[in-house]
Amino acid sequence: MILDRLESAGYEAYIVGGCVRDSIMGFAPHDFDVTTSALPEETEQVFSSMRVIETGIKHGTVTVLTDGIPVEITTYRVDGEYHDSRRPESVSFTRSLKEDIARRDFTMNGIAYSPKRGLFDEFGGAEDIRRGVIRCIGEPERRFQEDALRIMRGLRFSASLGFGIEENTATAMLDCRALLKNISAERVFAELSGLLTGRNSDQNLRRVMSEFREIFAVIIPELKGTFDFEQRSKYHSLDVYEHSILAAESAARITKGQENQLALTLAMLLHDIGKPECFSIGEDGEGHFYGHAKISAEVADAILRRLKCSNALRERVCTIVKYHDIQMMNGDRLIRKHLAKFGEQTYCDIALAHAADDLAKRADYRGRSDVYFDLIERARQIASESCLTMRSLAVDGNALRGIVEPSPKMGEVLKYLLDGVVDGKFPNDREFLLQEAGKYIAKRRGK
Repeated sequence: MILDRLESAGYEAYIVGGCVRDSIMGFAPHDFDVTTSALPEETEQVFSSMRVIETGIKHGTVTVLTDGIPVEITTYRVDGEYHDSRRPESVSFTRSLKEDIARRDFTMNGIAYSPKRGLFDEFGGAEDIRRGVIRCIGEPERRFQEDALRIMRGLRFSASLGFGIEENTATAMLDCRALLKNISAERVFAELSGLLTGRNSDQNLRRVMSEFREIFAVIIPELKGTFDFEQRSKYHSLDVYEHSILAAESAARITKGQENQLALTLAMLLHDIGKPECFSIGEDGEGHFYGHAKISAEVADAILRRLKCSNALRERVCTIVKYHDIQMMNGDRLIRKHLAKFGEQTYCDIALAHAADDLAKRADYRGRSDVYFDLIERARQIASESCLTMRSLAVDGNALRGIVEPSPKMGEVLKYLLDGVVDGKFPNDREFLLQEAGKYIAKRRGK
């Protein structure tokens, strides 16, 4: 309807960019961008009977709401000079679609389609999609100097689509990587998040992060200390960095499409980042990293604050990192204690971290990962059947009033009773717990 209206008014109009790329690849587009020869005020006139939002009018973009769906319509444009590797100083409008496409990032995103005119593909994007190649439109260095975030976009596309990166484009990415320092932390983190959770990141994450590790060291400098750091451990055949990115890829695979995919994948990328600081050699010649989980969590916290990660995600990631190597396989008693300490969600996060970690170790240790999926199932069963919190304890402060006055001591008694129930020493029975509370108070008074 939008294309027809613009065409009927005498203008050219195409859908362009990601929606065309995804359609060619057989994926359903999530949104549509339209480009047109109509100037912004002409576009507004064409859609005067509909709700129009001046999204970025000075850059030629207006948004039309059709059936509640926003569609961005942008006038063909040519960008002016870039001085900050982020945005053009000015834009000028053009009636040439080719000039508009020539300013875009990659050939696969430089394809336009009109039902009336068919595909417009002056830069070979359809062929690059067929070959599985990410290639800049025009001169790669210029594209990245214009907007350095295109470097991260290219890596995200490579991981998500499974495409390789054309040689000149890859070289320019590496040469221009320092320009990423000019980009806001929020935009960089959004691209990193997309890279970690993309459609095929569970198959391509390690390849991309290994081939372009120097780029990732620009946005997370702390990673550089893990490069080529040999672990000298019977558990590991990979250096710290390669182990971490394989663990992250494994995490992406076992959580694919789930709400915890970003948290776990990010946690595994950072879970051993403190190892170089803790390295020591034992008398047996084995490498040891005592205390590395705590230090890694502290480093991860600093990194995620710098990247403007949300507080909830940062706290979740850092908790996984801090406890990623705790003992978990020791029966129902330990499961109950961990569930009481962490809660069900965090317990499952930590168990999945163990699984992803094992999948990145020497081949003979990878089979252990299945144990953690069994632990998760058992933990969920225990969580549904057991008393693990004060809320589910058979007694509360009111029930204890005849035994102890409201005070910090009452909280101490309730904790003692809950610990006993979680530990399996006490049944979660009101009368039994009241008797135990009385014994506990009497014993404390005797002391």
